[in-house]
Amino acid sequence: MTKPIVADNKPKKVTLIKDKDYFFCTCGKSAKQPFCDGSHKGSEFQPKAFRANEDGDAFLCACKHTANAPFCDGTHKKFSNTDIG
Repeated sequence: MTKPIVADNKPKKVTLIKDKDYFFCTCGKSAKQPFCDGSHKGSEFQPKAFRANEDGDAFLCACKHTANAPFCDGTHKKFSNTDIG
């Protein structure tokens, strides 16, 4: 399996709206990080659909290696600026 590109080595703070559907980028190529813009087309990656459970701010993974997608779990700490891609 291909590894995703590290879009950033820190999470993206976003404001979510309760009951709204979102599509999280899993490939790391999207220009609309942390959300999908279709850049994965032609690859094995697919966006991760999720619905916000409540209104408010959330920290979504930008390194694309979290075990809790779409949310940050701190995995980004193992990546440096030279890993961004």
